[in-house]
Amino acid sequence: MAQRIALGLEYDGRGFHGWQTQPDGNTVQDHLERALAVIHGAPVATTTAGRTDAGVHASAQVVHFDAVHARPEQAWVRGVNAHLPTGVTVLWARAVPVDFHARFSARERLYRYYLLNRPARPALLAGRAGWVHGPLDEAAMNRGAAYLLGSHDFSAFRAAECQARTPVRDLREASTTRSGEMLTMQFRANAFLHHQVRNLVGALVWVGLGRRPPEWLAEVLDSRDRHRAAATFVPDGLYLAGVDYDSRFELPLPSTSPLSPLK
Repeated sequence: MAQRIALGLEYDGRGFHGWQTQPDGNTVQDHLERALAVIHGAPVATTTAGRTDAGVHASAQVVHFDAVHARPEQAWVRGVNAHLPTGVTVLWARAVPVDFHARFSARERLYRYYLLNRPARPALLAGRAGWVHGPLDEAAMNRGAAYLLGSHDFSAFRAAECQARTPVRDLREASTTRSGEMLTMQFRANAFLHHQVRNLVGALVWVGLGRRPPEWLAEVLDSRDRHRAAATFVPDGLYLAGVDYDSRFELPLPSTSPLSPLK
């Protein structure tokens, strides 16, 4: 009888072509399934909480798979990590009930966008944080973000290729805080549309730069017209930072984001 296993992952998205398997085999899912197959002794198929795009990172991704051959939990961590490339790591493994589903059991997702706000482009954080050289007004950004909270049709912030059945999402948090030159933008929702967070970041940056007033975000949201919003922001600073599940599954809480000490 198969045993369902949940894994927690972190990865640096720069070295991979996103999460979802591709013909070239250089995605996080491809590398993970190859490493799991070595330890499992047979192929496995993984399901993820969030299919991140190329260049997007994760500090708390969650996946599940069904193992026909039993292994100790540490084998799914240390053993699998020995066969993974630099840039992706299994943080923990847990046996979970068969009704656990990494995607459909998730009650909430948390994304963070780290944005360096200074005149000079990043060197140490290149590819790991976004960058805006003009001064940003985080207070204006937070005023604008308030218009986006709640359950709305987010078509104006949805990628053209998005395959979600409905554009309605419940955005429960959209906040910007500053620590020196680093802004942390935090987005929490029941689920997100394709490119939704990066599109929200782009619009909020326009507000922060003074190109648009905060209330413009309400107009864009109501329009449901993608062409009225700002361009999709670069993936560099985006992290899947948490996925919330019912406590009965007893999954570890996400650790502190890897950029927190650098803020």
